[in-house]
Amino acid sequence: MHVSRDTGVTWTNVTANIPNLPVWGSVRSIAPSKYDAATAYIAVDFHQMNNRDPFVYRTSDYGRTWKAITNGLPRDNLSYAKIILEDPVRRGLLYLGTENAIYVSFDAGEQWQSLQADLPHAPVSGIVVQEHFNDLVISTYGRGFFILDDIGPLQQLTSEVTNSAAHLFAPRAAYRFRTITNPSSSYDDPTTGEDPAYGASINYWLKSPAAQAPVITILDAQGRTVRTLRGTNRAGINRVAWDLRDEPSVETRLYTSPRYAPHIAVGPEGRVAPGTSRLSVLVAPGMYTVKFSAGGVEQTRPLEVRKDPNTAGSAAEIAEQIRMLEAIRADMNSGSAAVMRAEVVRVQLEGLRRVTTDPEVRRLADALDTKLADAEMPLVDLRQTGAGQDGVRFAAALLANLAYLANGLASGDFRPTNQQVEVQALLKELVRTNVGAIDALLANDLAALNAMLRTKNVPHVIGGGAAVVP
Repeated sequence: MHVSRDTGVTWTNVTANIPNLPVWGSVRSIAPSKYDAATAYIAVDFHQMNNRDPFVYRTSDYGRTWKAITNGLPRDNLSYAKIILEDPVRRGLLYLGTENAIYVSFDAGEQWQSLQADLPHAPVSGIVVQEHFNDLVISTYGRGFFILDDIGPLQQLTSEVTNSAAHLFAPRAAYRFRTITNPSSSYDDPTTGEDPAYGASINYWLKSPAAQAPVITILDAQGRTVRTLRGTNRAGINRVAWDLRDEPSVETRLYTSPRYAPHIAVGPEGRVAPGTSRLSVLVAPGMYTVKFSAGGVEQTRPLEVRKDPNTAGSAAEIAEQIRMLEAIRADMNSGSAAVMRAEVVRVQLEGLRRVTTDPEVRRLADALDTKLADAEMPLVDLRQTGAGQDGVRFAAALLANLAYLANGLASGDFRPTNQQVEVQALLKELVRTNVGAIDALLANDLAALNAMLRTKNVPHVIGGGAAVVP
């Protein structure tokens, strides 16, 4: 081990200053400190001499004296050290790779602990911090490259944090990346990697599991709730990914069997209407607030959502696009709610017909059921079973058309095209008309049926008002 303090003009051999160092070792890694010119860390490997213990040292005086820093490291056949790295953000935070694991120290090597998590046990041959995204990247011998995404929680994990019941770490900025065409590759390509969860990485500490799962609320710059998430509830560092989308539209559920398929029974929870989907809008770039609530602790942190640097759309175009997507979602919610109002009544009519023998009651119930089903059909196709070729056999209904329009509109960072604006206006009017038709049946025909049921002392059917949402 040699040290130069004049940019390599002269060198001083400091090997003899390293205590208890066997002979014939290989200095595998040197990590000079960025915080103190006199400090450096080294890892020395003796496995070729059949000494497989870890030899890791620290100097704070340019190599005049050294201290062994191996507390917490195991002593076994695969524990010899290969590489050491100092964190670029937090002083005293070190990463160490051995022949079969990776370790972390928060106190300049005085104590080590495993950072293995789900990393397969393999020789760790290289460690680097990708500073722009603050990711820990390692290479292994035989198992490929691995990335520990967002090491901000490690850099912020102080004794004050670990002694607290709960703590929200400051989140890193999140990029609003847009989809690109994937490169062509073999389906069984063994070199294929795994992408991190899309969106914002939200990390928090729990000293012990809370009485209830933590709640994470995302607020926009005006303080309005954008999204509410339930977090994991484990002792230690927890991570939740927010996909940068707001609350999704209402899920359209049907409570009756498909038309012409009465053999398909529907339980009390209903079934998702085939051909429909939920719309969740990707939020605009800007500043947001993360609010964390757990075990009586409530904390907030700012979160920046950045625009994808590879897209050409302007902030104004993105805002215009989001306004239309929100309008489409409002129409989807309106249509879904109307369909479910009709379905709640229809499933009651089905039960009424099973328990009554009164021909007048059965006639009015049958008539109303048919009218409601016909009124639902423009919004959702009740013939679809969700199996076979229903999706290509029947034309898309209004809710499916709205979802299709939203999908095309949201595929880039540009303003709506003139054609999209025109189609959205047409679909909006059609939704309004068909929702009105359902509500008219519930307000008039259902009211007439209930009036007749009262004369016969038969329990009336619940529903009927436009504001009734199941």
